[in-house]
Amino acid sequence: MQTPMTIRDHLERARIVYGDRVGIYDEPDQPAPSLGDLTYGQFYDLAQGMAAGLDDLGLEQGARVGIVSQNSARLLTTLFGASAWGRVAVPINFRLGPDEVEYIVDHSGCDVLILDPELEDTLGDIKVKHRFISGEESDSLFKVGAEARPWTPDENATATINYTSGTTARPKGVEMTHRNLWSNAAIFGWHTGVNDRDVYLHTLPQFHCNGWGMPYATTAMGVPQVNLRKVDGPEILRRIETYGVTLLCGAPAVVAAILDAAAEWDGEIPGKGTVRMVVAGAPPPTRTIERVETELGWEFIQIYGLTETAPLLTINRSRQEWDDDTPAERASKLSRQGVPAVGITMATDPEGEVLARGNHILKSYWNNPEASAEALADDWFHTGDGNSLARPRASCRSSSCALPIGRVSRRASTSATSGPGRRARDDVTDTVDVAGVGRDRTFVVGVEHPAVSVHPCRGAGFRHATGRHPAHIRTGLRHGAADRHRRRHHRRPADRTTTVPPHLADPSRAERTGDTAGVDRRPRTTDRPRPDRWRAESPPPDMGGRTRLGA
Repeated sequence: MQTPMTIRDHLERARIVYGDRVGIYDEPDQPAPSLGDLTYGQFYDLAQGMAAGLDDLGLEQGARVGIVSQNSARLLTTLFGASAWGRVAVPINFRLGPDEVEYIVDHSGCDVLILDPELEDTLGDIKVKHRFISGEESDSLFKVGAEARPWTPDENATATINYTSGTTARPKGVEMTHRNLWSNAAIFGWHTGVNDRDVYLHTLPQFHCNGWGMPYATTAMGVPQVNLRKVDGPEILRRIETYGVTLLCGAPAVVAAILDAAAEWDGEIPGKGTVRMVVAGAPPPTRTIERVETELGWEFIQIYGLTETAPLLTINRSRQEWDDDTPAERASKLSRQGVPAVGITMATDPEGEVLARGNHILKSYWNNPEASAEALADDWFHTGDGNSLARPRASCRSSSCALPIGRVSRRASTSATSGPGRRARDDVTDTVDVAGVGRDRTFVVGVEHPAVSVHPCRGAGFRHATGRHPAHIRTGLRHGAADRHRRRHHRRPADRTTTVPPHLADPSRAERTGDTAGVDRRPRTTDRPRPDRWRAESPPPDMGGRTRLGA
């Protein structure tokens, strides 16, 4: 038997199982009147009431409903009130300028636009059929008690359109189906252990990948959700203490703000031993990850993904085998972006671009068939991110995997939650030493792809950057001038002798320039052949094209 999977499932379960539980704590300090504390029963009534209000406006199922707002109960209501009854929610970045918001409204064809009161002056002139200012005006849409027009559930219908950042081109509208959102919520919630004893804090902007999908996962499990309008380190700690928060998500900048606030906090840090924090956007420094454990007493979880992947592609969470490690050792392993989530298959193409398949990868780009065809060519999603391929040492096989990751320069940015990295070469056989990063290598675990020049069992070596170029390049970096430097000095002749760049071979020159880190004191050219440390003693076992960590 198969039944359609829609986000209405999450809302219905919250109403039936947790109807009397407070499910939404609205932001008390906002320009619109706060909705206060809502039970999941009341939240369901508001969402259905909004759907009925959209019926009264004459909006057909499939019509787009845009909202530009900071985190609030009204934004959460819109995510369900529009989509769960067959329309399409379009959450828009409140940081964008008028021209950008106008483009998104026009391109998506929004019939309704709900604006945060703080944005009325800058965005109030955008032309749209129905415009509401969030608050008493938008609350007129809530026809509480009215039955919304029935919708025949369709898991392949578009539920939300989420626009990419558009840093290098016009923003693209990522169509997420009900099936996409359902799958991401289930898998994300499974990997992070979401349960009805949690309390979730919305530090992550709810417009961004629909709050990474956590509103759906937490609603389904009856998790109380605490809204936070603006990120502020001390306020985050206060709300964790007040509401008993156990789970939050954010970028490394949010982690830094919390650590700064904790340094000034009087008494024990709230949430010690109970809070899990999921981080994406860029890999934080290893030391920052260690401080999350040692100074906050929280669990650090890292993911990688994109708007187009709802976003979860890979996850890195501390394993039982790491329990005896020191905090520094665990932090080193957690600095990697992890292994593919359940149901996700990953590979790389000849240029090192990361490819992905899975149930929560976008349906298409809205009204952009050319970009859709390019991104989904050959039945793979082309992330636009790259990783560096290298054969890992055998001693690294017991470590955690990591995928990646950096932009492939030939493709436009697509608003990813990815970390710094670089493109790959099919002839790279070593890694790059980056200051401040441990010596553990990382791996790509995926499937064998017809165009992949390195067997997936051999994996990929990568060291996360820390904001500056490495002091000592052995091989493999491919960034502009550094790439030219690699080609000029690191190409090995046929006899496999090793050529060392002059500035690395000459210690006195390095000392004159003050860059002595990683100086290679060997002669400029040595006849010593390079050891072939990565030659496999026997072919890898046949695993049907799929490779497991440590295989």
